[in-house]
Amino acid sequence: MTNPHPSASNTIYNNVVLTVNSPTDISTVAEKLAKLATDSLQEPGCERFEVYHSNTDPALFMLIERWASQQALDQHRDGAAFQQIYLPNVIPLVSRSPHLCQILTQ
Repeated sequence: MTNPHPSASNTIYNNVVLTVNSPTDISTVAEKLAKLATDSLQEPGCERFEVYHSNTDPALFMLIERWASQQALDQHRDGAAFQQIYLPNVIPLVSRSPHLCQILTQ
């Protein structure tokens, strides 16, 4: 499929669905994801980093991210927010399903 938005051809859309494994960890995950978003938004190339918490399933969170390029996303994964918040404090508590996406509408 060709990109319907050529000006955004380098843009990376990364959406991640997270399900907290234990109800006792929901507030911890919420706190850590909020900090992750705040810190990630300060990184070069981070154009959007939003955390959503489901109204219908307390264990479900979604990360909606937009990065200027693959390089920016790679740098994020090597950076402090990802390495010091996400990997040690969130990943052990959740099941995750990442989805690299194409935008169809703007």
